[in-house]
Amino acid sequence: MAFNRTNKLRIGMVSPYGWDLPGGVQAHIQDLALYCMEQGHEVSVLAPAVDETELPSWVVSTGRPIAIPYNGAVARVAFGPVANRRVRKWINEGDFDLLHLHEPAIPSLSLLACWAAEGPTVGTFHVSAPKQKAIYAVGPILEPAIEKLHARIAVSQMARATLTEHLETDAVVIPNGINYQSFAFGPSTDEFGTRVIGFIGRFDEPRKGLSILLESCALLLKGGVDFQLVIAGPGDPEPFIESISPELAERIHFLGRVSEARKHQLLRSFTVYVAPNTGGESFGIILAEAMAAGTPVVATNLPAFVDVLDGGSCGLTFEVGNSEELSSKIRILLQDKKEQTNLRSKGQARALDFDWSVVGESILDIYKLVSASGEKVRLGTEMRFTRIGKSS
Repeated sequence: MAFNRTNKLRIGMVSPYGWDLPGGVQAHIQDLALYCMEQGHEVSVLAPAVDETELPSWVVSTGRPIAIPYNGAVARVAFGPVANRRVRKWINEGDFDLLHLHEPAIPSLSLLACWAAEGPTVGTFHVSAPKQKAIYAVGPILEPAIEKLHARIAVSQMARATLTEHLETDAVVIPNGINYQSFAFGPSTDEFGTRVIGFIGRFDEPRKGLSILLESCALLLKGGVDFQLVIAGPGDPEPFIESISPELAERIHFLGRVSEARKHQLLRSFTVYVAPNTGGESFGIILAEAMAAGTPVVATNLPAFVDVLDGGSCGLTFEVGNSEELSSKIRILLQDKKEQTNLRSKGQARALDFDWSVVGESILDIYKLVSASGEKVRLGTEMRFTRIGKSS
């Protein structure tokens, strides 16, 4: 039966990363699943998770993930014969109209599902990993699986370029989505004062650039600029505190991991949000969230960040690793009310482009294309996993 907007789909989504430790990909999958369910579709998400994790009814766990180094960070994934059996069971019992596999080009549940399934499949590629030798090495193994996808989505031009370079295939660009209303409207807090620099993320990952931000803050302090720095996210603050002066440490607030509601409140309360990342970023969802919250953004000139900032017109950018330039840009936004207002207005207008009402409809259009024939998802031969496992 041909697809139309009244047809309700049963959609299987696969998360490559552990559901119990929030990250950008997991957040995207969760928001997409909720959006699809709001439109009347049925969704089941398959993901690794530790046994004691409390999961939504629509998330199915394949068991505890393992940690592997990937793209300058640590990825928590599930892979191997046990995970393969659980993937095949989920597919066999799911009665899905289509599968949506996230990051199917890394050893994960998504790659296992891509090998196992026949029928309508969509793949979303989140990672920007230029010159990633590991991907080059396994490219010949991945290509047959990637070619099975009926549609490919990249979350940015950088992610698309990675896919094209390593696997010689292409994708349509659809960015990650945000719930604009939840960031734009709600309570703020003045508990840190009125001149607040904000940073949210896994700050102990070197590529997140916190050390560069701290160097910039030291320069601001030396220049007599009044501010407070609020840092939210997982990580050990002690090495950073030990590396800075007591005077600077007095102005820093490490909050640890915070809830989504608290994150929204903080973003609405910052005077400026800083993204000092040094690389490994394919999108920059936190920039879109900060803009939606009405907070001016200063970010490194990584191509992915510049794209989110609409060519840099909706925020201030600085050269990667340049703490002096960053301190200058922060100073501007702490002291220039007119520029604050200008970037707040431009940023909120830009953030609307990433609202789920826009992004979700674009993804549903892809679903419409791949499910038009009415073919269902089914299990293919199990030989793929066995054969590739022996050759790896």
